[in-house]
Formats: sequence, C-alpha cells, structure tokens
Amino acid sequence: MEQCRPNGTTARPPAAVPAQPTSSARGEHTHDASEYDYGRAARPARRVPQRYSVRGQVLDALRKALVSGELVPGEVYSGPALGERFGVSATPVREAMQQLALEGAVEVVPNRGFRVTSRTPRDVAELAEVRALLEVPALLRMARTVPAARWCELRPLAETAAVVAAGGDRAAYAEADRAFHRALFALGGNQQLVLVADELHRRAQWAAPGGRGEGLVADAAEHLRLLDALAARDVVAVEALAAKHCGACP
Repeated sequence: MEQCRPNGTTARPPAAVPAQPTSSARGEHTHDASEYDYGRAARPARRVPQRYSVRGQVLDALRKALVSGELVPGEVYSGPALGERFGVSATPVREAMQQLALEGAVEVVPNRGFRVTSRTPRDVAELAEVRALLEVPALLRMARTVPAARWCELRPLAETAAVVAAGGDRAAYAEADRAFHRALFALGGNQQLVLVADELHRRAQWAAPGGRGEGLVADAAEHLRLLDALAARDVVAVEALAAKHCGACP
C-alpha cells in the first residue's frame, strides 16, 4: 500500500535484491565468463568518486559558512588556509571556490585567493524581483492545477523548517528552507523550474542579512500559511504570500 511522504513522493515496495553471484563468480571457477563479468561489474570504481566527494564536501562546507556568515563579505581567503581549516589539501578548496565564483558568491583575487562577494541592497532587490517573476506565476498555476490533498504532504517539511528556525541556526535553516521549496515546486512537475528556482534561492540566502531568531521564525511561518492558501486555492492569498516570501514586497 502506498503511503504519503513529506517530500511529495509515495512509498513503493522495495525492489527485488539481485541474486548473489554464484561460487564461480567469487573465483572458485573461472570457466563461466558471464559469472566472472558479473562479479567484476559489481565492484564500483573508487578513485574518481572519492576525489569528487572531497570537493563536494568542501563545497558544502563553504556554502554553509557563507550562509552562516562565518566567511565574511569583503574578506579574502586563500586556498591553503581554508584547506588547513577543513583538513584537506588546497586543491579541492580551489575547485570548490571556482564553482562558487561561477555562482557569484566569491570573486578571484589573483595571487591571493578568493574574496567573498559583498551584496548591495540593489543586488538583494534584483534577486527578489527575479525570484518573484519566476515563482509567483508558477505557484498561481499550481494553485489551480495541483489537487488540494497533495499540499498536505509538504506540511512535515514546513514544520521541520519551523523547528530548525526556532533554534536560530542560519545554515541549518537554509538547508531546511530550500528542501521545502524544492518539494514545493516539484509538485508542478517541471524539473527545470525546480533547478533554476533552487539556484536563485541559494543566491538569495547568501545575500540575506545575517540575522537570526525572529527573522527565521517568521520566514518559516510563511511556509505554513502558503500551504494553507494553496490547499484552499485562494489565488489572491497565494500571490501576496509568494511575493512577500521572495522578498519582492514589504
């Protein structure tokens, strides 16, 4: 029986576990080529995924440091110094920083490292405007087309975000917040919208002031009000709440 999940998916029976290799696949006999190949295919390549895993972990740590304010706007950070901080070589740090430079979070300072981008009020307003232009029409369409019962599946994610917000951890809330928004737009069925909206949301989190407490709690509370409006198909309330949540209006 299918069960409702918080992220909008449904539980399915577990896939059948592939049959284990026979004794010949384990090397006791080698005359059967198909069994031998199966045994080799079951061994995943390790070296390349491990390299990208380190880079990915460093990138994740840097993103959290940006959101929390641990990496200060205007300050320059070198690859070796950050590598020492994270217990890795400078190479994965530089690779991660290059990715952040492409995303606009940092800028390259030749022979010194990377400077964390300082966002002006205009930068913040422009991000809010772009998010509103993309997200508000999408949510209005979804309010008219997505069955009301589907919105209940997202309440556990919204409630989790509210609990995290109450704790005042900005980096942890950023993750919970974006998890909710990804699930929200996923109900519309447009994966490109999910990807683009998530990237804009990430940039908006970097640009946001470093406040804690009441600001995070108020932001999380808007998730629940938005879900109520979507379930009720109250397009007027959806439009106002979505625009406010993007920061496009006071």
